[in-house]
Amino acid sequence: MVFTDQQDTFKLLKNGNIASAKGFQAGGLHCGLRKKKIDLGWVYSDVPAQAAGVYTTNVFQAAPLKVTQESIAKENQLQGIIVNSAIANACTGEQGLQDAYDMRKQFAETVGIEEHMAAVASTGLIGELLPMDRLQKGISQINQEEHLGAEKFETAILTTDTKEKGIAIELEIDGQPVTIGGAAKGSGMIHPNMATMLSFVTTDANIAADQLHGTLKSITNKSFNMITVDGDTSTNDMVLVLANGKAGNQPLTAQHPQWNDFYQALQFVCEYLAKEIARDGEGATRLVEVQVDGAFTDESATAIAKSIISSNLVKTAIHGADANWGRIITAIGYSGQSLDPDKVSVYLGDILVVENGVPAPFNEEQAKEYLLEDEVKIIAKLGDANGKATAWGCDLSYEYVRINASYRT
Repeated sequence: MVFTDQQDTFKLLKNGNIASAKGFQAGGLHCGLRKKKIDLGWVYSDVPAQAAGVYTTNVFQAAPLKVTQESIAKENQLQGIIVNSAIANACTGEQGLQDAYDMRKQFAETVGIEEHMAAVASTGLIGELLPMDRLQKGISQINQEEHLGAEKFETAILTTDTKEKGIAIELEIDGQPVTIGGAAKGSGMIHPNMATMLSFVTTDANIAADQLHGTLKSITNKSFNMITVDGDTSTNDMVLVLANGKAGNQPLTAQHPQWNDFYQALQFVCEYLAKEIARDGEGATRLVEVQVDGAFTDESATAIAKSIISSNLVKTAIHGADANWGRIITAIGYSGQSLDPDKVSVYLGDILVVENGVPAPFNEEQAKEYLLEDEVKIIAKLGDANGKATAWGCDLSYEYVRINASYRT
């Protein structure tokens, strides 16, 4: 399969995953944090990789985030990531921080890398200490061949997710094949400015850490920071990118003639993972995409898109297949952005429901039929300016309440 976006071409690798790039491997096993499910995963590069990360904006940052940021700060490099699910190791004080350090130390020793070359991530229930005896026993087994496999890693990092989320694409730079792969988890507590999500991206591209960091931050603002499920932002969220340079291309910078190719490919991978998180929202039955065009600035369009996609009234209307465009208009209006209401038009897919600020005649049954599809697109055209943005989310269902009313039990 070939994707073309702004004249950039790359191919989606069949069964591609986070270990598809040269020099990377991944795995997962059950260490007893969950009753039966795989709950401990890892990613490893056979050479040090340039590293960049972005993290939750929640002021309660979990211990693993602090340790990971410390690791990256030392040399802007990583060679491995250890991840557990079930328990978040958040709000656990000095003991939780020491446990995260101990996870890092044992993982590094097990795979044979320097301690500061390892990152740590956790996800799950907040406020509980990790059962370190079980975790340490699991880490001691990660070199066993039976536990290798990217699909095991994708499973190990899940919490309330209903499916694994992975991808890999390939493009050519300087005549060399360059691969970008990734995996993510996220289903509930998802909201712009990071969410209850972990995302890990690997590439064999040759790119400097400072260039990688700026690129990741820019792309995150267009992908992971543009999704919402329920309006909550958690304590453990991070996106990490590792680039080990094994593709052998010339160093990628903004001056490289194929820089835009790489940027678009990395953005595609991040957008794919972000949309898969939104699609798999707790209790969700539909993926919802909001496109905003004609805003005065991209920043204004972003705020409006987030306002629409975050509206519980919009989300419940989508769940009920109710073409209640008034809720969309309301969300645009309280976004706090400047606009001319008399120039606003709204579409549900191809169906025009509002034109220049007033109702447009449309077939209710046709609209209902469209809103029952697996993917729903809301388009808001605000005028003739150039600002635009896209956000993703899902409907809000009865099942979401059921899942979260009994999360601890």
